[in-house]
Amino acid sequence: MKALIPAAGLGTRFLPATKAQPKEMLLVVDRPAIQYVVEEGLASAADEVVIINSREKQAIEDHFSPNPELVATLRARGKDAYADVVEQVGNYNVSYVYQDEALGLGHAVRCAHEKTGNEPFYVLLGDVLVPDNKMLPRMQEVSDAHGGASVIAVMPVPDDQVSRFGVIAGAPVADDVWKIDALVEKPALEDAPSNLAVFGRYLLSARVMELLADVEPGVGGEIQLTDALDAVLREEEMYALVIDPADGFDTGTVESWLETNNILFERKNAGK
Repeated sequence: MKALIPAAGLGTRFLPATKAQPKEMLLVVDRPAIQYVVEEGLASAADEVVIINSREKQAIEDHFSPNPELVATLRARGKDAYADVVEQVGNYNVSYVYQDEALGLGHAVRCAHEKTGNEPFYVLLGDVLVPDNKMLPRMQEVSDAHGGASVIAVMPVPDDQVSRFGVIAGAPVADDVWKIDALVEKPALEDAPSNLAVFGRYLLSARVMELLADVEPGVGGEIQLTDALDAVLREEEMYALVIDPADGFDTGTVESWLETNNILFERKNAGK
């Protein structure tokens, strides 16, 4: 089972900071944002993390590659704690496929189809961080309880933000689980079937990957993951895990990235 992390985007909202540095490599407290996401994937049932990368983002691959020379230098200077973390990150089980055209999230996920084979897979969007690594195991529990169904993480959002997100239609089947009937992309508040917005963590059946091969370009000429999820809903059940907003952090804008840094910095220092 693989955990897929799409990372080929341009990071436009962070320019000029992302002109020469991938957005995914921006620091969040003490490590690059993408390291949180990789570590979350490795802490789940996945046996490998697959980063769907751009060929221009070599810095991501350098970060997760062994660097014995740096490790040796650090140890020679008595900086063993730093050497240990550099060595650890360089040995993470991470591989890469490439998205050579920016054709949407669905296209990015489809680029990894040879990696996932006929197995279910996770998709972890790099804009959101889950530092306690507990969300994917809970999603796996929900899937196992419902015959291997796909599971999407959703988060309640205020009324004035509903129109910014994809939201689910459906009904609760447990305190933190809904059965999904439909996905509605950025509805007006009066048309929204719920206030539960898709959060950026998915556990998807192998059928979703098959359906992505046939999805036609949609909004903006891009291949949308939501279109494949709509298609799979006509064939399979799908569930949503309702998460606490305190469990996940958005880093997709400069403002939310700064807020995430502040919150996680305070948490880190509080734990000392």
